[in-house]
Amino acid sequence: MEFLKTSKLYTLNKSTYVNLRWIAYIGQIIAIFTVQFVLEYKFDYFICISIVCLSVFTNLYLKFKIKENQLSNLLSTQYLIFDILQLGTLLFFTGGITNPFVILIIIPAVISSQYLHFLSSIIISSFIILILTLITFIHYELPHPGELHFHAPDYYIYSIPLSIVIGLVFLVYFGFKFGEESRIRKKAFDKIQEIMAKENELLSLGGQAAAAAHSLGTPLSTILLTASEIQKEIGKNHKISKDLDLLVSQSLRCREILKKLSLNPNVEDNFIESSITLKDYVKEIVRSYEEISAKKFYVKDENYKNVVRIKKSVEIIYGLRNFIGNANKYSLKNIEIIINSNKKYSNILIKDDGPGFPKDLIDRDKLGEPYIRTVDQTSIKNFGLGLGTFIGKTLLEKNFADIKFNNSNDGGAEVAIQWKNEDLEKIN
Repeated sequence: MEFLKTSKLYTLNKSTYVNLRWIAYIGQIIAIFTVQFVLEYKFDYFICISIVCLSVFTNLYLKFKIKENQLSNLLSTQYLIFDILQLGTLLFFTGGITNPFVILIIIPAVISSQYLHFLSSIIISSFIILILTLITFIHYELPHPGELHFHAPDYYIYSIPLSIVIGLVFLVYFGFKFGEESRIRKKAFDKIQEIMAKENELLSLGGQAAAAAHSLGTPLSTILLTASEIQKEIGKNHKISKDLDLLVSQSLRCREILKKLSLNPNVEDNFIESSITLKDYVKEIVRSYEEISAKKFYVKDENYKNVVRIKKSVEIIYGLRNFIGNANKYSLKNIEIIINSNKKYSNILIKDDGPGFPKDLIDRDKLGEPYIRTVDQTSIKNFGLGLGTFIGKTLLEKNFADIKFNNSNDGGAEVAIQWKNEDLEKIN
C-alpha cells in the first residue's frame, strides 16, 4: 500500500520520457541495420527488429493514450521494467554480456533513482541484476564475421556483470541522494514562494485598504452630514430620532475605522518609510514582539554607526523576523540583540538563553538546510524540521547577508548576520 501511495508524490515527465525512448529506439534500429547490412554479420535480424517495433507501439500508446503529463510512480516503474526487459532481450540475441552496449541497461535505474521512490529503484535495480545474470550464462553469440569467433576467459566474462552491478549500485545510491535533496529543496523553495506571496498580498491589501478609506471618506461624510441635518429637522420625534442617532453613531464609528486604515501622513510611522537603517529594521521587529511576548528583549546598538538606509524589503523583514521570532520562541527569559558596524561590515547578533542548537547539526554544518533531523532525542520535539531557519537564511542570503549559527558559552543559540556595507548599498 505504501508503494501505491508514493505514485502521487513521485512522477516522471511524460514528454521527456517519450523522447528518450524515441532516441533509444532510433539508436537500436541504426545499430541493427549497420550490423546486418553494412558489416553483414549474421544474427537473428528479424527477431530484433520485431522487438524494437513492439517497443515503438508501446511508446505510441504512452504518447497518445496516456493523458497525464506526469506519469505516476507506479506507471513509470512498469514502463522502466519493460524497457529493461526489451533491452535485455535484444542483448540475449546479440551476444549477451559480451555485447559492448550492455552498459545501457542501467539507464532505467539511474532515471528511477532521480525521479521515483526508493522502492522503485530497488525493484528496477534488482530486475537489472537478474537480467544481467541470465544473459551472462544464456545468450546467442555476438554477431561476428564468419571466420572469427569471439572467445574470452570465464573470469573476464564474469567480471563484466560484476563491474556493471557495482556501477549500478553506486549510480543509483548517489542518484537517489541527489534526487531526494533536490526534491526537498524544491519543496522548501515552494514554501518560500508561498510565504512571500502571502506577505506581498498583505502589503497589497494594506494599499487597497488605504485607497478604499480615501475613496469612502467623501460619501461617508455626506451620509453623516445628511443624517445630522435630518436629525435637527425631526426634533423631538423619539420614534425616528433613535434610528437617526444610531445612524449618526455608526457613521462616526465608520469614520474612526477608516481613519485607522488610511495612512495618515500626520501620524509618525517610520517603518512604512521607503528606506530605513538596519537598526530601524531590528527595533521595529523587536517592538512588535514586545507587544505579544512576556520575555525581555535587550537591543544594544551604541556601536552601530552605519547611516546607510535600505529600501524596505519584505524579504529582509521576514528573514530578520524569523530569527528574532525563533529566539523569542526558544528562549527562557531573555533575548539579546547586538547591532554594530565598522567601515567595512555591519553585523547583527541574535542571542537567547534557551537550550541552543542541537550540537550534531552544528558539527555537521546542517543548520540552514530544510527538513533536517537531529539525533539528539531531547531536541527532536523542540527543534522542528528547520524549515523556518532555511527560509530566513535563504531570504537574507539573497540580500547579500552572510549567516552563521553557533551556541554561546552559556548554552543559548546565536545567529550572526553580517553584511558588507557596500552590499547594503546595492539593496537600494
